Amino acid sequence: MVKKEQNSDKQVTRISASDASTSKKSTPKTTKKVTAAKATDASNTKHAQAEPKNGGVLGSITGYFSGAWFELRQVRWPNRRATWSLTGAVIMFTAFFVLFIMLLDLLFSYVFEVILK
Repeated sequence: MVKKEQNSDKQVTRISASDASTSKKSTPKTTKKVTAAKATDASNTKHAQAEPKNGGVLGSITGYFSGAWFELRQVRWPNRRATWSLTGAVIMFTAFFVLFIMLLDLLFSYVFEVILK
């Protein structure tokens, strides 16, 4: 949307963004993500309405576990290959930092021995 305002001898053009102009430029992937997000929001709303409001202690415990189960169903779990690659990355970073700290310890102990002699 473009608005033109005229002052005495200057012309000012103001441009404002609107949803209509951005939706034309969006890619199909973005549209799918937005649609999925809307569907998730709708399911969250339905689930929130299904929880008991005043069920006492038992209702609270049941509500907690039903909410936890609902959230676990929404988790996108990694496959076996991704799990092993991430586990390998954690082990490699751990080994790197163990070696780094051991080298720093050796360096500082050597420097302190030289200083104290």
